[in-house]
Amino acid sequence: MKIAIIGAGKWGQALYHAYSQDNDVVIHSRRVKEIENFVSLDEALSREYLVIAIPAQFVRDWMQDNFVDRGQNILVAAKGIETSTGAFLNDIYGEFVSHDRLAFISGPSFATEVQKSLPTALKISSTNLDLAQKYADALPKFIKGYISDDVIGAEVSGAYKNVIAIAGGVCEGLGLGNNAKAALISRGLVEMTRFGEYFGAKNETFLSLGGAGDLFLTASSTMSRNFRVGLGIAKGKSMDEILEELGEVAEGVPTAKALHKIAKDKKIYLPIAAEVYAMIEEGKSPLDSLGDLLK
Repeated sequence: MKIAIIGAGKWGQALYHAYSQDNDVVIHSRRVKEIENFVSLDEALSREYLVIAIPAQFVRDWMQDNFVDRGQNILVAAKGIETSTGAFLNDIYGEFVSHDRLAFISGPSFATEVQKSLPTALKISSTNLDLAQKYADALPKFIKGYISDDVIGAEVSGAYKNVIAIAGGVCEGLGLGNNAKAALISRGLVEMTRFGEYFGAKNETFLSLGGAGDLFLTASSTMSRNFRVGLGIAKGKSMDEILEELGEVAEGVPTAKALHKIAKDKKIYLPIAAEVYAMIEEGKSPLDSLGDLLK
């Protein structure tokens, strides 16, 4: 396959490494980087298959300002919900290309480990299962690819797990123990399933790689940017200080704000996400959040 990766952050570079094993792959990003096969945007957009690894909050502007529709297929490699509108990425990309040309990648996958070619399993979701299968078949031997038609489930679980990961970091930072961590993650799974089902996602999706698999990984490891945000909150650091130290995008922060807006509008009960929002946006004490959750 002739593939172009757009976005050269850690995840974009990891997917470039993975797809380059058996395919003709180029890469492009806003800032020029010393990467083999780095090309111009025009050359990247000339490829039939794109993998777009641009953070969720920048997707709409990037597509409006840069995308030229040449009939390309797109694999979306970001996870999040647009804060300003509450829109899923499927909705945003769907304003520019037909849904049968869109696919979404999810699953437990730290970029650092993918870069090292360590065994990984990922899921490609699309309403067009033939397209999902093409992207899955193009993965290298060290990645086991699965396919699904539950796009909403993949989107919700991929975005929501980052918010629970922030709570996981807080739990770790406060030294609450393994019992609390297990309770948090399992109730987080229940919560994101409830949210997904409201929008028509399939229950089984949340027990799969993109749901439970990604949640367990992200909510329990310092390799997760969102988990490290939670550690910072537990230490009493300001959000500006935390994000400056992180030096990377932590999608759980804007996603918590989006979930708060959606939950308020739709009257969906999201207690953990509500506390993460309160800690991020209102400066609520983590111990006060813990007390309210235990009630």
